[in-house]
Amino acid sequence: MAVIFENVEYRPQGSHVLGPVSVKLPEQRIGVVGRNGSGKSSFARLLAGLIAPDVGKVSIAGVDVAKDRKKAVSTVGIIFQNPDHQIIFPTVSEEMAFGLQQMGMSRDRAARKVMQVLAKHHCTGWADRNTHALSQGQRHLVCLMSVLAMGPKTIVLDEPYAGLDIPTSMQLHRWLDQLALQIILITHDPKVLTGFDRVLWFEGGMIAGDGQARPVLKDFTREMKRLGGRDAGADTSA
Repeated sequence: MAVIFENVEYRPQGSHVLGPVSVKLPEQRIGVVGRNGSGKSSFARLLAGLIAPDVGKVSIAGVDVAKDRKKAVSTVGIIFQNPDHQIIFPTVSEEMAFGLQQMGMSRDRAARKVMQVLAKHHCTGWADRNTHALSQGQRHLVCLMSVLAMGPKTIVLDEPYAGLDIPTSMQLHRWLDQLALQIILITHDPKVLTGFDRVLWFEGGMIAGDGQARPVLKDFTREMKRLGGRDAGADTSA
């Protein structure tokens, strides 16, 4: 099972955003790092099949995630930085059941599955709770449980730690560590990728670095410091 990008380019309205990218990702813990505007969020959305490439193909476990949306929803799930951009239903059980029903489950079967997932995460009391009355960390967990209920092989997280306080970040980190799934985590912060199996560094819509976490993150950090120092120097002299 692997994520495969085959000569992928994304250029909405003719504007180059990403690519060409050709890469195969079989590892279980993969980090994607880069500055704002580097193409990493577009990479995440291409991974999840939320946008289609203008050139090439993105597949996970043999599923073309842009063209076969029915199989894609049970193959890959994405969790956004802000859970309020993802949650659309008033109660936890309704939110979690939505994706299951989209997969073709009956209402009763989806309800049973929701309770199983809630029980596994020791959250059975959450079923009828109002989603917007939960803390941000709890809403993140609702999003995660909603995706896990659909049984994906890969989960993509786009800047999941941004805006979280330290205790909530630690809690989310523990939840993710317990998952026996392929995790692809998109971030601008290299510290959260320490210990990952592989890291991709995006710059200008292209892969600038790819390999084991430590050397790639070292190169990325060095370059960010160089750019930061240059920008600061330019501001001082102006």
